[in-house]
Amino acid sequence: MALEQKLSLKLAQKLVMTPSLQQAIKLLQMTRLELDGVLAQELVENPVLEENEQLTEEELRSPEEEESRAEEATDALADVDLEAFFGDYAESWEGSGRTSLYEERQGPPLENTLSREPDLYDHLLWQLHMMDLPARQREIAELIIGNLNPEGFLVATPEEIQAMGADEPGLRGYRPEAVEAAIEVVRSLDPPGVACTTLRECLLRQLDARGEPPDSLARRAVAETWELFKHRKFEAVAKTLGVELAELEPVVETIRDLDTRPGRKFDTDRAQYVEPDVFVVKVGDNYVIQLNDDGLPRLRVSRAYRKMLQALRREGSQDEAQQYIKDKMRSAIWLIKSLDQRQRTIYKVAASIVNQQRAFLDYGIEHLRPMVLRDVAEDIEMHESTVSRVVSNKYMHTPRGLFPLKFFFHSGIDREYGGDISSLTVKRKIRQLIQEEDSRKPLSDSELMRILNREGIHIARRTVAKYRDELGIPSSTERKQIF
Repeated sequence: MALEQKLSLKLAQKLVMTPSLQQAIKLLQMTRLELDGVLAQELVENPVLEENEQLTEEELRSPEEEESRAEEATDALADVDLEAFFGDYAESWEGSGRTSLYEERQGPPLENTLSREPDLYDHLLWQLHMMDLPARQREIAELIIGNLNPEGFLVATPEEIQAMGADEPGLRGYRPEAVEAAIEVVRSLDPPGVACTTLRECLLRQLDARGEPPDSLARRAVAETWELFKHRKFEAVAKTLGVELAELEPVVETIRDLDTRPGRKFDTDRAQYVEPDVFVVKVGDNYVIQLNDDGLPRLRVSRAYRKMLQALRREGSQDEAQQYIKDKMRSAIWLIKSLDQRQRTIYKVAASIVNQQRAFLDYGIEHLRPMVLRDVAEDIEMHESTVSRVVSNKYMHTPRGLFPLKFFFHSGIDREYGGDISSLTVKRKIRQLIQEEDSRKPLSDSELMRILNREGIHIARRTVAKYRDELGIPSSTERKQIF
């Protein structure tokens, strides 16, 4: 078979991810904080980009106005005895014992400035370094503290800690007895119950720190009947301990007061405040959508670089400087267009959500209608993936409160009258029913299902159990109040 070369034409369609399209997709799914950081970085790296700031009052004045204001200021200063004025000013500062604004002030040392609050590890290391311990034991204890999770539990086994150590004569790693001794040292630190591996051991340490005797009923309940106790089988606990059920009530209260996560009190995480991307304001009978552009720089292409590029073109030069300016200008235009497209897309999605969830905005969460990404995508004639990127990590401020855009997207459940009801509304009903139940006879999932069915909501028991779990509500057995 002979090989030969041929030329042929072929017409085909395919999606090409150009750099500008990739940039637009990335910008679309960014939060406002991430977008602000990207724009600030672009302003630093691209000299062609600049902020389109509003002109100040001084910049808007004409040369004649500037000259007139300068003459007025000169005439006004001519009537003032400057030497006497500043002399009195200096004497007033000297007499008061204060230092001049221009004098160097002695501030606190930089190392004394608190940059962050101490966390669990800082608290434990501070206590450890206050103790008089051998160097090797201190070294092992620091390793143990470094292997605690934020809740205060030890996540490394003694064998793993042994393997972390340097070789000792005749032994590879730390000695087992040295590791055990260091673990006991850490467990003796504040808060009580730290560096334990199980919740049972953690609670026993806290009871010991409270001064509970070894034969106390609370300590025996945790030590001898923990599996029964944690599943709230109090009748079996009382039978095992040989006491009446009523005697367990103070024991349950004592154990309930213990901390199941001893390191939680040293959590340094703070609330993250959300800044909405979209504002929905009611004006008359209509809802007006406003995009939140506060804090975001308004970009434009530098006029100076435009003139520079025009001058280079007139000269007919094709040097690296002209190519550099072209590339940076192309990148700047892409970014500005991508930002504009991002804002337009967010506005379209927000407008569609407001239009389809008008009943919720007017009357509340009971009127939130089922809605999926496809509903918005078909309304604004865009792909579902685009809508998904828009609603990701973005928030809308409405007269009903601040909500993530994903809040408005929920599946529907059939009901006998009217249209479908939102799953979020059903969850709200389940939570309300459980809040109003008798704590001694809590509603089971089957009973919740029957109540909802009587209200015309067709829902299965397993769906009720699923929604209850998503709400973080325990089962009826765990909710039952024994005492």
